[in-house]
Amino acid sequence: MSERKEVWITGIGILSSLGEGLDAHWDALNAKRVNIDDKRFAPYIVHPLAPVSFDAQIPKKGDQRQMEAWQRIGTYAAGLALDSAGVKGNQEILGRMDMIVAAGGGERDIPVDMAILNGYLRENSGPVFLNERLMNDLRPTLFLAQLSNLLAGNIAIVHGVSGTSRTFMGEEASGIDAAGIALARIESGQSDIALIGAAQNGERSDLLILFEFGDFNLTGGYAPVWARDKDRDGFALGSAGVFLVMESREHAEARGAKPFAKLSNVVSDLAQRKQPGAVTKSLEALWPKLGVSAENGALITGATGVHRVTSEEKAFLQQHPGLAVRSTGTIFGHTIEAQFPLGLALAALSISRGALFPPNDPTGFEVEKTDAPTQIVVVGAGHWQGEGMALVEAVKQ
Repeated sequence: MSERKEVWITGIGILSSLGEGLDAHWDALNAKRVNIDDKRFAPYIVHPLAPVSFDAQIPKKGDQRQMEAWQRIGTYAAGLALDSAGVKGNQEILGRMDMIVAAGGGERDIPVDMAILNGYLRENSGPVFLNERLMNDLRPTLFLAQLSNLLAGNIAIVHGVSGTSRTFMGEEASGIDAAGIALARIESGQSDIALIGAAQNGERSDLLILFEFGDFNLTGGYAPVWARDKDRDGFALGSAGVFLVMESREHAEARGAKPFAKLSNVVSDLAQRKQPGAVTKSLEALWPKLGVSAENGALITGATGVHRVTSEEKAFLQQHPGLAVRSTGTIFGHTIEAQFPLGLALAALSISRGALFPPNDPTGFEVEKTDAPTQIVVVGAGHWQGEGMALVEAVKQ
């Protein structure tokens, strides 16, 4: 078996409630800025997308019009990542670049949904009424803007990324899988370079309704993740697009690209969560597989704030008191499919800047870290299912 290739992160694109681009995000993180809207969807809280001109990365208005908001966010972030990596417009590279996207199920047609619900309650006509509306109003698959793999399609159209393409669904776990598959393909030599990531429009009534059915929404005012408890738990949805360019060291060096960091490992699990402590046990089992060499590094988690999951993740984290923890959910809200790619992006950015961004946590669970991080662990524990970890490390030149 040939030696596994080293995988570098050479491009990062982030668009979120804090702004766009790496400098804007680094400044906001160090200023401990959090952008929330607790009025528009009250009593629910969202982290709204910062103002952005989509023309900068999606120049054709026709392309913008045929995309839903989450696709515009993702296509924009993908363009930022390609710019960051220095491959924007390079048709030779883009023509063979793999693309792995984590995506949700698309956005609902809210007026149609409300008309159906109101009509059903008013008419009380049961299956006959619903069948008529299914035939005439609902377009779950025929309306193309709803299809999950159209984010990848729009990235291909707008930016010319036309190698192999994969779209994974499965909420937070899909973001973990996207990173893991890209890493495995590049390590083994099946691919030289890949674009991976996800996008989420958190400013959606249909998502809030969906998550309210499961009692997942944070209400009663904003609170940082670690300040939420069993009496006031849940997540505040966030809008964000996050994409990364990953490539083999040989490929990057051949074109003179500089790395932000290297992705050394991605491990994942799917705990059944039928018994208390299942998430803790899952993370405990993943930890020794990751290859962390020291217990005095840093850890970035996508902890949601849903008490039954986050409390078990916190129990695991408390077993590693030497790690300086940072929660993306406090700052960006919960971005679902994009949450794990966001952790990877912030880990690589922190390593490249030679510092971990400061804690933003009034409880004291997150602590200061002044020395430059050389290893950062990224953790994801889905609000419903799916656990994963990644090891992001400084590149040894």
